[in-house]
Amino acid sequence: MKSSTFEWLAGLLEPLLDCRDPLPLNLTAGSRLGIGLFRLAKGLDYPEISTRFGVPVSVAKFCVKQLCRVLCTNFRFWISFPNPNELGSVSQEIEGLTSLPHCCGVLHCTRFEVVSPRDPPSPPSPVAAQLVVDSSCRILSVAAGFFGRKSNSRILKSSSLFQDIEEGTLLNSPPVKAMNNGVEVDVKQYLVGGGEGYPLLPWLMVPFTAEEAAAGSNEESFNVAIDVTKIPAIRTAASLRNWGVLDGPVLEEVKVAVAYIGACSILHNGLLMREDFSALAGEIEGYQLQQQRYKEFCRLDLENDDSITEKALVIRSTLATMVKKNS
Repeated sequence: MKSSTFEWLAGLLEPLLDCRDPLPLNLTAGSRLGIGLFRLAKGLDYPEISTRFGVPVSVAKFCVKQLCRVLCTNFRFWISFPNPNELGSVSQEIEGLTSLPHCCGVLHCTRFEVVSPRDPPSPPSPVAAQLVVDSSCRILSVAAGFFGRKSNSRILKSSSLFQDIEEGTLLNSPPVKAMNNGVEVDVKQYLVGGGEGYPLLPWLMVPFTAEEAAAGSNEESFNVAIDVTKIPAIRTAASLRNWGVLDGPVLEEVKVAVAYIGACSILHNGLLMREDFSALAGEIEGYQLQQQRYKEFCRLDLENDDSITEKALVIRSTLATMVKKNS
């Protein structure tokens, strides 16, 4: 991050980091922040951090834990699903890029390898994080700690995001009226499934199959638009792996790895607020290759109710017509 961003963070976090300690640290808030950020940014182990900063390993661990706790407790509002008024601007930005109307973000699931530090260490186990991302790579929602060998569809359906949308707490603005083959269709706010294995739902759009998307068809135009919306979500997930502590196996207990994911996600949004793009991934090919190892878990293994599927098919067909008309 830029030096100006570090100074800004230090000013925000100083009263929260400069608290009564279980150990006499005698460290300034800036030093504590530096130690914590160094672990997150570089991913170096604690003995190396201890040597670099001239502090005991126990102090280095405390500073990292303290930073993650402060971020995930006091600054989690940096990641919050937009209210109905704010969602309007989110969907307008996406529509300007893709011609997809009323789209409120992209759903994407990414996985991190976690290795328990027990002796002997356990085999690496994937831990999944479910993200919702807008067109500017801002994270609107993050939930981490899912068993990484669960399918994307099962992770979605076990998440609070799914429950909130199904219950009408989120994505609850009045629908847009649109015509499809002479029939008026209510198109409500929706997300795009940014990966394989997501179900088609009235509020979750996924691409048509290759067989359905003939050259020059509405379906092909819709799929192209979907592909464009996915790019910021993939770039955001790749950017999280730019934090050294998440790049490669995380040698920590799962709950600590989840805290790292949360802290790095919050910092990701904080940097974007400052227009500091230094942590944004410049390319996504490496991330996509890395995630290929989890392809077998990204499968659709849950069936929808027929009435729900039929409603979603009508909405998707209507959106495809609108995209083709406006593109």
